[in-house]
Amino acid sequence: MIDFSSDRPVHWQLADIIGADIAAGRVKPGQVLLSETRLMQQWELGRVAVRQALGVLRGEGLVDTVKCEGSYVRRQAPLDRVAVQGPVEVTVRMPSPEERKDLNIPEGVPMFVIKEPRKRSRTLSADRTVLVWAGEDRVASEEH
Repeated sequence: MIDFSSDRPVHWQLADIIGADIAAGRVKPGQVLLSETRLMQQWELGRVAVRQALGVLRGEGLVDTVKCEGSYVRRQAPLDRVAVQGPVEVTVRMPSPEERKDLNIPEGVPMFVIKEPRKRSRTLSADRTVLVWAGEDRVASEEH
């Protein structure tokens, strides 16, 4: 239920409700969510609040919105296993709009940046990548 007397904004409450439905499997990957109009009616909210809630869910990587079609629960992409070894630096950050387009990274999904000595940096979508340590040399803290 939406608590209109709560300090938590109503759009966050709606995003929490829809997110819980996704996490519990009540709404499956690829399934279309209720329309904005239907969500407005069901939860007695205005269009702005519903759109903000959907924006939160997109930002969390839970849904995709297609103009003139609606919002869908994001399907999990198949995972690629990428081996890293030796002295390597891996960082995680949000992609720029250009990187998101070039790498086909959905909104709300971070990317890995892998820097290896004498090699070009690699950028990989974090929702489709599992990094696997392939070297013999372990970080000292891992040995203890």
